[in-house]
Amino acid sequence: MATRTRRTERREEPLSRERIVEAAIELLDTAGEGGLTFRALAERLATGPGAIYWHVTGKTELLNAATDAAITGTATADTADATPQEAIRALALGVFDAIDTHPWIGTQLAGAPSQAPMLRVFEHLGRQVQALGVPHTAQFTAASALLSYILGVGGQNAANARGCPPDTNRTEFLNTVSAAWADLDPDEYAFTRNVADQLRDHDDRAEFLAGIDLILTGIISHQRPTGPAPS
Repeated sequence: MATRTRRTERREEPLSRERIVEAAIELLDTAGEGGLTFRALAERLATGPGAIYWHVTGKTELLNAATDAAITGTATADTADATPQEAIRALALGVFDAIDTHPWIGTQLAGAPSQAPMLRVFEHLGRQVQALGVPHTAQFTAASALLSYILGVGGQNAANARGCPPDTNRTEFLNTVSAAWADLDPDEYAFTRNVADQLRDHDDRAEFLAGIDLILTGIISHQRPTGPAPS
């Protein structure tokens, strides 16, 4: 009886694109892209698939809208008083955290380079690269390197979280992996064994930002003239 009442109340709420996108994000978070079907969405919204199609044309549009909503503010944050480096770090960390919260975002951004969510992130990065004074011929490469790193590390971090065994927290999981690294063959995996303790103790967000700083250092140093200083 309570379920019927709850569903009746939900049906009486006006169906909107915003409600549909919100419900889609909930489904994606719990069931992944494969679990997002118009039948499941209709059941969650206590409506029919036809009513949903009135607001979105199909799954591709719905995924783009959900991705856009999930990273809202990340690529449009107010960075007027920030340096280009600070703005890039803020954007990078915003996308990293969004992927950590919604693991499906990484796949959607990487798989839809011509869609609005990805373009907004790339545009924001590109403007900051320009503000750094990077020559026009190197701007695409610099922005692309930053974008690839952000999506790659963000996606890998989300995959690691999903791969953590049930009833095991992150610390326990890293301790287990670190111990396994330390037991690897010392000739074949000399480097990996040597950094096993760093895997156990590292902070994901801090390591991510350290990587961003390495790329930024390379971008900036690449602009400096080489050769002997003028006398």
